[in-house]
Amino acid sequence: MYTIVSLFCGAGGLDYGFHKAGFKTIWATDIDRDSCQTFEKWSKIKVINSDINKVDISTIPSSDIILGGFPCQGFSLAGPRNTLDKRNVLYKKYVEIVKAKQPRMFVGENVKGILTLDGGKIFEQIVAEFQSVGYDVYTHILNVKNYNVPQDRERIIIIGVRKDLGIIPNFPAQLKKIKTLNDAIKNIKYEEKDVCKESYSSRFMSRNRKRNFNNVSFTIPAQAKQVPLHPSSPDMIKVDKDLWKFGVGETRRLSWREAAAIQTFPKSFIFEGNLNSKYKQIGNAVPVKLSRLIAKEIKKQLDILDK
Repeated sequence: MYTIVSLFCGAGGLDYGFHKAGFKTIWATDIDRDSCQTFEKWSKIKVINSDINKVDISTIPSSDIILGGFPCQGFSLAGPRNTLDKRNVLYKKYVEIVKAKQPRMFVGENVKGILTLDGGKIFEQIVAEFQSVGYDVYTHILNVKNYNVPQDRERIIIIGVRKDLGIIPNFPAQLKKIKTLNDAIKNIKYEEKDVCKESYSSRFMSRNRKRNFNNVSFTIPAQAKQVPLHPSSPDMIKVDKDLWKFGVGETRRLSWREAAAIQTFPKSFIFEGNLNSKYKQIGNAVPVKLSRLIAKEIKKQLDILDK
């Protein structure tokens, strides 16, 4: 069984997909306590609740794979895209750990905005630093709706391969069938306690936030108050540039359980923490079904190497 060390593990969307594909997580860390407790529920391991910069690298075990999408808020097109954002340099600790542990591969996911920050120089630097510690870096931009996930969500997948292995990783092929909101949430029971009731900000009202049952969802974000509307809500109406209003009828956001289903977590998956924390963990996660497809491709190549 191939082993995983997980950095910035969150609730474990990326890891859980690898777990379902036959990999085993042996060590994980995250700065968010609720995420650590959520991860522990399904992984059955003790997760290190710490700032990654305070982790003693000598305590991290060796593994076949290191997983970890370093925090992406500083790169996001939806945010201020500040090149001085401290989160933008957390990848350096990732590089340091990869250099020390020399896994066969490392895998990460990030927002596509990472490619254009500072005219592309930031990402070029990230790739160069991983190359300098012995890895070839391969990237692929994809929309998760093409991989059995009922959501518009463009992300970049980053796979590093140790140079001595001499292989080029395969990314999963797009699937023909698109899963819809109806497929994902039609059987989820509505409970008021599971829905964010905060006021709708000017940012929320700056664009359409509602998709119908026969469509895929808008991106599930990490902020509860920015979560899209449930498809049973009336259509939003455009009033002016960057200004919309609600139609007549009952409007509500997707519940955290519905958001989790759209991120393809199974119904049995348990999230720790309060309502806002659950939404945050779900929105920050890599969709499980996409992760599993990536893991299956990697496992095929590792199996060939080990024959």
